[in-house]
Amino acid sequence: MSDVLRELARVRESFDKPTLRLLDRKWAPLVLTIFRSTFSRERQSIHAERLHVQVDTLLQELVALGEEVPQGTGRSLCVQWMNDRWLFRSSDAEGEERYSLTSHALEALALVDSLAKDRALISESRLTTILDSVQHWATEADPDPSTRIQRLDDRIAELTAERDRLRAGGEVPAAGNERMYEGYQNLIDLIGQLPSDFKRVEESVAAMHRQIISDFRAEERPIGEVLDEYLAKTDELMGATAEGRAFEGAFTLLRNEELLSALRQNIQVILDHPFAAGLGSTARRDFRGTVAILRTGIDDVLSQRRRLTATLREHIENHDHVRDRELDAVLRALGRELETWMHTAGPRASVPVELLPEVPHTPHLRDRLWDPLAAAPPPPLEDRGEEAPAAPEFDIIRTQGGPYLDEVRTAITTAAQATEGDAALGDLFNTLSPDLRRPVEIFGLLHLLTQAEIAVDPDAYDEFHTVRPDQTGRAFRVPRVRVDAAARDALDHIEQIFEHAETGNSPARTAQKDTHA
Repeated sequence: MSDVLRELARVRESFDKPTLRLLDRKWAPLVLTIFRSTFSRERQSIHAERLHVQVDTLLQELVALGEEVPQGTGRSLCVQWMNDRWLFRSSDAEGEERYSLTSHALEALALVDSLAKDRALISESRLTTILDSVQHWATEADPDPSTRIQRLDDRIAELTAERDRLRAGGEVPAAGNERMYEGYQNLIDLIGQLPSDFKRVEESVAAMHRQIISDFRAEERPIGEVLDEYLAKTDELMGATAEGRAFEGAFTLLRNEELLSALRQNIQVILDHPFAAGLGSTARRDFRGTVAILRTGIDDVLSQRRRLTATLREHIENHDHVRDRELDAVLRALGRELETWMHTAGPRASVPVELLPEVPHTPHLRDRLWDPLAAAPPPPLEDRGEEAPAAPEFDIIRTQGGPYLDEVRTAITTAAQATEGDAALGDLFNTLSPDLRRPVEIFGLLHLLTQAEIAVDPDAYDEFHTVRPDQTGRAFRVPRVRVDAAARDALDHIEQIFEHAETGNSPARTAQKDTHA
């Protein structure tokens, strides 16, 4: 095979991957827009029904704005995207189905983000990162102790000279906003690759899970062979792939609290630089949540590993070798009998065979014997009457209840009749005895005013000085009510209504009787 043909086959294989198939489709911009609008770093999974409704809503908005959209409902499109390996559907702890983006969809979104950014990819920060990484791994790869010692001595001499210069009062070079922004963009690019890396590890574990379940159901191989393959694949996944090595490195980092604390502090130092003032709140929050990305990715991978381990344990505990041997013996005996019957049976001979045996009818057997202790009555209750608190008095209970309508109505009417000219309702209320000036009595007065149809001045207020049952005072501002002659007549009329209500004859009913007479 020539070089160009080999390269063509490699490129075609790349285009067959879900990432490039997503970018190569007609509806690629719309699908990526929907993914970006529904999923985020904080919301990495969505309930299935909720995502179906969100996709329907977004499609309707685009149609209303004159955009062309694919045919189908939100449910059918999500199922299609799941079959294209852009969405992954799983069940949570409550048994509800949730959608999440696959590593292919995350790679496509990251590629679109990198193309949409208006900046140079080659910068001093990126080159410095490359040079530092090359120097570090060159030191790790060199087996010569003298060479490594020389590298360490050079580094120590460089750091010691810088420390002595700063101690002598040397100037600290401050990084400019442009330089800090380039370094920040470089870090964002590196951090942005973490979710897709973790998702690839999670998908590898999930694929291993499906393969092991298929092998268990097929029962074509011994359990020990399946377990050995699982352990070998686990070692290969975590050590032989870039995603596995990244996962192991991140897991080691999260187990070191000092490194995590230093990482948080360094991120905060970067955000305290003046260049960070130009970053939006979303960018600052995402950069500050770098540790959360590591924790979330590792939790997802470990959750998949726990599910796989639980499947292995459940199958091993429930697998019955004796039953399998008995079933195999029965099938072999049936095969022998069938072979014997075929030597003597005609071409149209048949044997009536019941698919399911009859259900045996057995009488109910007692599974619990009579226990005299279960039929014994409970012990009598002890008399605790001496410990019971004293019963509250009726007057004390009444002070905690509703308003004294009759007493307050009578007292207000008496005070209004004893006053010459107009009087404010608040002044009349403040002259009452303390037991009739509870805060709840104000609501009783407002009820009386409503029935008497007495006008209220909404622009002026009077202070009502109330007395609580515990003898503490409280002042309330209530719209002003002038008690004039008309108000006195209305109060008298209200008093007559209450008197007729007690005797069972209302003024209207009395007037009706007089009319008939």
